[in-house]
Amino acid sequence: MAMEMQTLFGISKAEAVARINEAYGHMSFKSYPDIICHEDPEHWAYGLYYGNVRYWDSDADRSTWQVRKIPPKDSPSWTIKDQDPAVKECKREIV
Repeated sequence: MAMEMQTLFGISKAEAVARINEAYGHMSFKSYPDIICHEDPEHWAYGLYYGNVRYWDSDADRSTWQVRKIPPKDSPSWTIKDQDPAVKECKREIV
């Protein structure tokens, strides 16, 4: 779910994880086939970011969608820190 939100909405991993923790942190899940396994990560990502929207409907008016508020920064839902934007991932060149 976190990776899906990062990809779809361009949010940080820290924000994605905080949204997941805020929504599901109080729950416990069983191994497959738990109910959370019955939908794709895209479904859960849209729900966590926008709420109940018809993301699959190409005719949906996305201009009316409102991003849900993020958990407060002092909330225990924030379990990881945002990476410093000045830090770039190093990639090796293959010669």
